[in-house]
Amino acid sequence: MSVATSTLPTRSDRTWPFWPVVPLYPYGQRPTQRVEVVKDQVWTFEQFQGIFYVVVPIRMTVVRLEPKGLLVYSPVAPTPECIALVRELEERYGPVQYIIMSTVTGIEHKVFVGPFARRFPSAQVYVTPHQWSFPLNLPLPWLGLPGDRTQLLPPDSRQTPFGKQVDYALLPPINLGLGPFGETACFHRASRTLMVTDAIVAIPAEPPAILQLDPLPLLFHAKDSPTDAIVDTPANRRKGWQRIALFAFYFRPSTLDVATTREMFREAQQAPVRSRRHYFGLYPFRWQPDWPQSFAALHHQGQLQVAPILKTLIFNRGPEEVLGWAQTLATWPFERIIPAHLEAPIAATPDQFLEAFDFLRAELSPNNGQSIPEADFNLLRQIEALLIGRGIARPRQPMGNAAEKT
Repeated sequence: MSVATSTLPTRSDRTWPFWPVVPLYPYGQRPTQRVEVVKDQVWTFEQFQGIFYVVVPIRMTVVRLEPKGLLVYSPVAPTPECIALVRELEERYGPVQYIIMSTVTGIEHKVFVGPFARRFPSAQVYVTPHQWSFPLNLPLPWLGLPGDRTQLLPPDSRQTPFGKQVDYALLPPINLGLGPFGETACFHRASRTLMVTDAIVAIPAEPPAILQLDPLPLLFHAKDSPTDAIVDTPANRRKGWQRIALFAFYFRPSTLDVATTREMFREAQQAPVRSRRHYFGLYPFRWQPDWPQSFAALHHQGQLQVAPILKTLIFNRGPEEVLGWAQTLATWPFERIIPAHLEAPIAATPDQFLEAFDFLRAELSPNNGQSIPEADFNLLRQIEALLIGRGIARPRQPMGNAAEKT
């Protein structure tokens, strides 16, 4: 695989002026890496985002169509750098013809589709059905999508102009209470590549390449106390990444304690660096010595898995729908999977993909054979109980009881 970035990018090349709409780090400065996954056929565009330096990759995928043209799956922030890297592909393979908004719920993906589409005014925009917004359920043009060339993805991919080259399957909407969850998975036949958004991940043990362009978040989370100096070493980058992964998937893993507000402010006075980028010396995290074991269980040897958040709060609200969708995807002869987050591409067979959803079957354990400590799910289960108790979320739906349709 080859990696491309802009030649000597400036701050203006990486500017994302609409960051206040979804205020995630790195805010108004978003670097982009283009990776050629399959020569002359498939490319990923990597950026990153997060909260409190808990940063993870976010990715769009571009596939080449025949006889010419490009299809874009799940756009990222259309910074000048990102658009320049797309224009390079257009010069060789033809214009961006189709843009797919692949999620119903993921605002961190949806926010980029309208601005990206406006940079390619001849492209048709296809949107996953059952879109919603909060607190007001606004029509798609009001969400920034170009009304004259935006349409819902039809149920059958053969009804689209790209249907002979790219198949897709719509996950039936899962009623979460506040609104539905859904996404569209696409299969590029020529390259045997499956594209998904949030449904499946593989967690790398080493920090993703895009995060190494700005290693401060990795090094920040590698500290064991507020008084530790930030030292840039491969070991510290790896340590910081693995802790970030635990944060990202569990919010508060069982191997983490949090200092009191008084302790934080007292210890911040002793921090070697107290700049704004270092949160003025504030560092509340106290990792227990056995945190690497928690990461090893989460990592699961880099195998495909459904993220704990989706297992606990989403997919178990519609197990039959999710499993049926996964079985449909497993009929496609893909050789690799490109999710919108974390590791990519992932070499995988349809059978390996389907195994990741075995946790939905009533006779299997919730952890799907993984040795993830049950205590790491505690905060997620508390969130689940709170949402159900306040009538915001629906209870879990067992297999055998079809989930209520939205």
